[in-house]
Amino acid sequence: MNKHSIITIIAIIVIITPIAYSGLSIIGVHQLEYRWDSPGEFNFFAMLNQGEIEFCNIMPFWITFQKFEISTFYQSKHLGSSTVQPLTIDPYSSVVKDTIFTSEEMPEAQHIFMTFDFMFNGGNIRLDPNQFIIVIDVDTPILGIIPYSTTTQISGFELDKIMNAEDLSCN
Repeated sequence: MNKHSIITIIAIIVIITPIAYSGLSIIGVHQLEYRWDSPGEFNFFAMLNQGEIEFCNIMPFWITFQKFEISTFYQSKHLGSSTVQPLTIDPYSSVVKDTIFTSEEMPEAQHIFMTFDFMFNGGNIRLDPNQFIIVIDVDTPILGIIPYSTTTQISGFELDKIMNAEDLSCN
């Protein structure tokens, strides 16, 4: 092999590696499992008062994301968001990360969250659970500069079930 071929091969590897890593992170985010750090103890009021989420990477490669955000809406009104900042998770492992909840309407969010916690634990239905929407947005920029987001919309009841899961695949 001549000198130019070796330089070309090295250049190709240097270019492809970060693109492949970004692509694998995007694939991995779709397979990412998560729950509240204390299994079976999640409630929306606890999420409002900060807390920790456990993330589980079931893939054989590292996963990196810049932001994991759980946004809550009732009757199309944004109640607030729980956010986890940048994180890299090793293959086949789990990690616990602090959340930060922000809201412009904290008293209203507290009231609605306590009402839904009561309802999801068997209490009387006071608010329409079909109008309690959760949007999960995970930012995984390609090469660290090209924005890419994965957005999932679920009901509040579904998030309650996910966060109260007893086991993740990593455990």
